[in-house]
Amino acid sequence: MTAKTVRNVKRISAHLFLLIAAVFFLAPFIWMVSTSLKPLEQVFTFPPEWIPKPFMWSNYVDAMTYIPFFTYLKNTLIITGFSTLGVVLTSPLVAYSFAKLQWRGSKTLFLITIAVMMIPGQVTMIPLFLLFDKLNWIGTLLPLIIPAFFGVPFYIFLLRQFFMGLPNELKDAARIDGAGEFRIYWQIMLPLAKSAVLAVGLFQFMASWTDFMGPLLYLTNPESYTLSLGLQQFQSQKGTEWGLMMAVSTIMTAPIIILFFFLQKTFIQGITFSGIKG
Repeated sequence: MTAKTVRNVKRISAHLFLLIAAVFFLAPFIWMVSTSLKPLEQVFTFPPEWIPKPFMWSNYVDAMTYIPFFTYLKNTLIITGFSTLGVVLTSPLVAYSFAKLQWRGSKTLFLITIAVMMIPGQVTMIPLFLLFDKLNWIGTLLPLIIPAFFGVPFYIFLLRQFFMGLPNELKDAARIDGAGEFRIYWQIMLPLAKSAVLAVGLFQFMASWTDFMGPLLYLTNPESYTLSLGLQQFQSQKGTEWGLMMAVSTIMTAPIIILFFFLQKTFIQGITFSGIKG
């Protein structure tokens, strides 16, 4: 067997393995879409029916009228948009200072930032709730938006690794030309880190878009509920409206898939190059 034949066999084997893995990963999503188009009596039939008979497109219309869908969508978009903006504005700035600036206590503060990543969210849940209660933020969208403007430890760590991989010569040359530190960051370093920043933004978008625990804790007025909270309203003492719930779940999943489809190259670059150096 020639070397070329061996390479072809390995390539085919790898693609076959990835194809099989993709089928397993896609199966839950396909089942969700299929269930969203089924009559209720077909949901639990055995053996399972992957193709609805008939297609209940009315499930999507009924789902949007079963709950105040557009109100929940507006709240979700506000939270997701502002929290993503906050992360994209602040986390790269903090990460750059840790990676490229020399200042007293930077290493210690970075170690503290890393240590914060190790603390489970359940530990800080009650103290944060008490803090937001003192600020009279409970029942508003602020607890789900404002913290993002103070940086997220994981995103700071990820972006610091990316900035560490950028050559210091670029910064030194700009400083010789008279550029200030913020101008160096904004016009030189940040554009080079665009892929990593977009990856972080996508992470935050997904986290905020699908967040259930945060809205459950802080939102007390039904007018401020998000789509993730709206999903539980399809469950009642009489049973669960599976078709309607899966219809809203499909609508919630679609933006993430569309974003990843258009940003997948940039997303993969940002994740790959974040570990170059550091």
